[in-house]
Amino acid sequence: MIVTSAGDLDWRRVPDPIAGPGDAIVAVRATALNRADLAQRSGNYPPPAGESDVLGLELAGTLTHVPAGDHDFAVGDPVCALVAGGGYAELARVPLGMLMRLPRGWSFVEAAAMPEVYSTAYLNLVLEAELRARERVVIHGGASGVGTAAIQVAKAWGCDVAATAGSAEKTAICLAQGADVAIDYTKQDFAEEIGAVFEGGVDVVLDMVGAEYFGRNLDLLRVGGRLVIIATLSGAKATIDLRELMARRARIVGSTLRNRPLEEKVSLRDALVRDLFPRFEEGTMAPVIDAVVSIGDAEDAHARMRANENAGKIVLVVAPGSDERP
Repeated sequence: MIVTSAGDLDWRRVPDPIAGPGDAIVAVRATALNRADLAQRSGNYPPPAGESDVLGLELAGTLTHVPAGDHDFAVGDPVCALVAGGGYAELARVPLGMLMRLPRGWSFVEAAAMPEVYSTAYLNLVLEAELRARERVVIHGGASGVGTAAIQVAKAWGCDVAATAGSAEKTAICLAQGADVAIDYTKQDFAEEIGAVFEGGVDVVLDMVGAEYFGRNLDLLRVGGRLVIIATLSGAKATIDLRELMARRARIVGSTLRNRPLEEKVSLRDALVRDLFPRFEEGTMAPVIDAVVSIGDAEDAHARMRANENAGKIVLVVAPGSDERP
């Protein structure tokens, strides 16, 4: 599926992807939406140089080609992967090091909903924020795909979690994922509510809202706190009193995933398999799925995400059998 010059989605035939020396080819069963897809469609988030212009940052399917070399993947294996583009397609090129086997007992739909959000949550909480047990964490957008995954990761690391969301239904979803506190930001001032619950401040804030929340996020941090900014949905320009930052000995981290070097992504993939897959297979951690729709209905799915109506992931079915559990 490509984006036309008018910004429309068009499911059309394009040349099959060509595998390089270290690449596999996956017959895609399912892919999933991300905010980055909306940004790319609007012209604000182009793919990295050399990557597919086709939308889609994650996928699940079966291998149709594997490169030569020392590895344990074979044609026909069910796999999932984080990709830099190309997921909204019947065939996708995936670097061998990014392939992950489906967690035991999972369907292709479940596996397609996992790579991007758990990679983002793990990268920014565990690696960037250096999350430690018993710390206090604020997760904005708690009912989003990334937000629900981040709540699960923070709780698995033994932290206290406050989440924000935009409705009573969405705050209930945050609580169901393990959040200790969930604030409806349309009715309450999240900073006041969190400050009352976590006296003395918090250790980590994971934010995708940006400028509108920047000052209040910084005010919430206690000494040694970390603010990790992963998106700027409300705007990208904010002002800061550097004395406040210095007094708190705080860190502000700006973080993206898509444009990182492949070797960093492979290392992140290895960490996910090591630290999160056992939880996936035990059933203690799983993606929250909002809707499963045909790739032909991608326009409606995009509209749902654009209107902030989804809670969790929207999965697009590309081929029959996406609900199979291989």
